[in-house]
Amino acid sequence: MGGYSKALEFYDKTLKIYEKTLPPNHPSLAISYSNIGLVYDNMGDYSKALEFYDKTLKIEEKTLPPNHPSLATSYNNIGAAYSGMGDWSKALSFLEKTLAIRQNSLPPTHPDIKRAIDNIDYVKQKM
Repeated sequence: MGGYSKALEFYDKTLKIYEKTLPPNHPSLAISYSNIGLVYDNMGDYSKALEFYDKTLKIEEKTLPPNHPSLATSYNNIGAAYSGMGDWSKALSFLEKTLAIRQNSLPPTHPDIKRAIDNIDYVKQKM
């Protein structure tokens, strides 16, 4: 747990600097929010992870085109957090968005498409 708390400490310091110096929809803020969300996700604190993933998504939805791969990553992270919470229907909804974007923005043999399909299959088995 010590590594996670240290990571959160440094990510929080970075975030505070960014929030003071960058415009509210800057991509670096989205990356910081996502990184913090990933730490909470790895700690098993899925509701806290979702708070930060939601902040990431709000910035990305305002600043990126609808089929941008970063949006797919954010949808995937949110889907994984809901999966960790056992909220299979919400997980499936976000993972399906992930797959749709990846199918529209990546070559058909890209491994991220296969991973998205595998994640969806896993959730469907749990439902």
